[in-house]
Formats: sequence, structure tokens, C-alpha cells
Amino acid sequence: MTIREFKMPDVGEGLTEAEILKWFVQPGDTVTDGQVVCEVETAKAAVELPIPFDGVVHALLFEEGTTVDVGQVIISVQTGPSGEAAAAEVPATVTAPAPAPAQVEEPAVAARQPVLVGYGVSQASTKRRPRKAAGDVATQNGTAAPAVVPAQPVAAATQNGTAAPAAAGAARALAKPPVRKLAKDLGIDLATVVPTGDGGVVTREDVHAAAAAAIVPQVAAPVVAAPAPVQAPAEVPAQAAPAATGRETRIPVKGVRKVTAQAMVGSAFTAPHVTEFITFDVTRTMKLVQELKEDPDLAGLRINPLLLIAKAVLVAIRRNPDVNASWDEAAQEIVLKHYVNLGIAAATPRGLIVPNIKDAHAKTLRELSESLSGLVATARDGKTSPADMQNGTLTLTNVGVFGVDTGTPILNPGESAILAVGAIKLQPWVHKGKVKPRQVTTLALSFDHRLIDGELGSRFLADIAAVLEHPRRLVTWA
Repeated sequence: MTIREFKMPDVGEGLTEAEILKWFVQPGDTVTDGQVVCEVETAKAAVELPIPFDGVVHALLFEEGTTVDVGQVIISVQTGPSGEAAAAEVPATVTAPAPAPAQVEEPAVAARQPVLVGYGVSQASTKRRPRKAAGDVATQNGTAAPAVVPAQPVAAATQNGTAAPAAAGAARALAKPPVRKLAKDLGIDLATVVPTGDGGVVTREDVHAAAAAAIVPQVAAPVVAAPAPVQAPAEVPAQAAPAATGRETRIPVKGVRKVTAQAMVGSAFTAPHVTEFITFDVTRTMKLVQELKEDPDLAGLRINPLLLIAKAVLVAIRRNPDVNASWDEAAQEIVLKHYVNLGIAAATPRGLIVPNIKDAHAKTLRELSESLSGLVATARDGKTSPADMQNGTLTLTNVGVFGVDTGTPILNPGESAILAVGAIKLQPWVHKGKVKPRQVTTLALSFDHRLIDGELGSRFLADIAAVLEHPRRLVTWA
């Protein structure tokens, strides 16, 4: 019986920490390869973490609400040939890491040590057990754990046969893209890995075994003691609850809110902002929205003013393509983009995020509606992936839903402009020489003055308003 440890992976793009939101398992529960064991919140999104091996939960090393650095062990699992046997040995009342670090098999720590970040579902977890059998027997027959460490790489090498040199000379190595990336990250040449998958395919376990065989012989005695600091984080109290003292309440800034604050400060003091406003009559657009809602060809779609505003922005970008750009500080270049990843600012329980609709410029009205609805729903559920929030070009933020007339929005970092949509209200307006009640709104466009000068910004904003004043231009200007 061995204890394997699962570390907090890098679930985003180089993120360094994540907060444990919820555990789905408890000590004594049986887990299987690929089963989701907890949900964590990174600086960008909430993500579910699957365990990459079978076994029985031995201990949860951190409580819900605790922020954990990438690479720290968060859960330990007893593995072995029999799940029932493992369950019998784990008390149901275990709620913290086992106090005796001697219970943790030294070979398991050495085998997992190369994997500091990253995770995934192992494709052949049962095929690795024969390689660990030698370590298990050695530990069960005595307590000379240090003697097992140098023996582990020998066992790992011989279990696959002595044909390792032949593997190095193989004509090709079959592996899936995630396995190839894992091998690249660990510095393993796939041509030297002995495959155990069906059809001679190299699996994740094969790569891990090769990495362990390469690293364990170089491990000195101090590295074997690495499990000691792992126990310490379990004693750190959770920091989920705000600290209330008398007349003040202190709320830790972390997760999405922390990154949003950092991004906004960086954007505000890096890109020279200019904001322009325009107030105009959108009565015709509101009538078109109502007609589209009643159109049987669009049944089931979410039709609202924001959809037509997004379409108007795309038309205006086509007429003023230079607004769709970014600033490359390192190269001192302006990068013109021939695609539009349209960001939509979404308020979520965890803070404001800005996912974007990829290639929005190429979508029909139906496709744009479907993408917009899916994007907002996913954001509110906290399931937006980091990839959905990258490479945006221009953003829409609808402050009108709160009854706000307009604002001066701050650019999403790396983007050229952001359009704030104000509330649409019935107001007195001069129409055809007479004062009449009309649907009126105000748009506010903030843009990076390094990329967009006053003339270009003004033409772009005026074109958006012109389309929404006379929505037939969605067709004539398209």
C-alpha cells in the first residue's frame, strides 16, 4: 500500500496560486482516475480538478477557502491492488494529514517530484502498478525506506524489460498531443520511452516513469526529506471569511477581483485614455428588436438591444479597420488585427470578467446571438475558461442594465477600445422638427490614444450611433 500525493496544478496560463472553493470527496472515499475531487478558483475562473489515479482518500491537506500555491500537495490518496483493502485501513474520521510522515512512501514522492505543475487523466494507471510493486514489497517487509529510493529506478527500468536502448533507436514514437507536451515540459525524449499503451502508444504514465528513472539516481539525501514541509500548510487556518473588527470589515483581495484590480491599474497608467460621448435616438433600433423577437425564423434566440449594438460595432470596425489594433511595447509597433474577438464585460459572483466572442466579425446575427448568450451564461456560472478571456480586441460593457446613463470605462489590457452602453430611456427629443418622446441612449467610447487619434475615434463612435439611429445600415453598410 502506498500513499500518492496530488499537487495543485497550474490550471491557467502561468498562474501561481488558486483558492480551494469546495471539496467533493472526504477521507475514506474511493476515487477513480479522472474523478473530480475539488473545485478551485484561479485569478481567471473556477476550475474543477480531476485526480490522476485510483485509490482511497487518505487526507485533505487544506480546508475550503484556503489559497494554495501551485505545486503544493492538496490531497493524499492511498493506492494499491485492492480498493477495499485501502478503505479498510483509512479511518472514516480522518480530516487532516496523517501526523506521521513516515507513512508516506519515499518512492512515491520521488516518482511524482518532477511534476511540479500540470495535471491530467492518466490513460493507463493500472499499468504502472507492477513497476511500483517492488517498492511496496520492500516497504511492507521492513522500514528501511531510504534503501528503497535507490532501488526504485532500477525496478522501473527492469519492469519494462532491458530493451531500453532499443527503444531509443525506435523509428517513431506514437503519442497524443497532451502526452507530447508533457514529455517536452519534463525534458523527456519520446524516442527513449518504452510505450505500454495499446498499439505501442506512449502514455502519460510512461513519460512519468521515464522522468522518474532519469531523476531519482541524482536525488541526494536532503531531497528525500521533502515531505516534511508538506504537512505544515495543513495547520494554516482558512482565510475565506472576512475579518470584522468593530466598525470595519476587512475582505481579502484575491482571485478574480485581485487580478482585475491589478489589470485596471496597469491599464490606466500605461495606455493614455481618451473618452468620447454621444447621445442619440435609438427608437428605430428598439422597434427592430421587437420585430426580431416576433420573427419565427429567430425563435429560441435571445434578441436584445445589446445584440444589435454588438452588430453595429462590428459594422463600424469594418468601416474603420484601424481601430482594431494593439500596441506592442517591446517592438514599438502597432499591430493591426484582421479579426475581431469582441469582449463582453460580465458581472459574476466572483467579480467582473471579460470573456470574448472569437472571430465575431465572421458571425451571422444568429451565430452572434448564440455566442453572446452562451458566453454570458457560462460567465455567470463561473465556468469561463482562461482561453475565453484571452486575445480580446475590443470590449462592450453594458452599464445601462443598472439604470446608469454612461461612464468612462477603463480599457481591458491589450485592447484598443471599450464601449460603455448607457440606459435606454424614453425622453423628450426633437424628431422631424417636433418635440416627441423617443428612446434615447448615450454611448461612451474610451480608447488608447497611442492607437486611435481623435479623428479616428470620433468617426468610429459616430458610425456606431449612425447604425443604431437607422438600423437599415446594418444591411447597407455591411
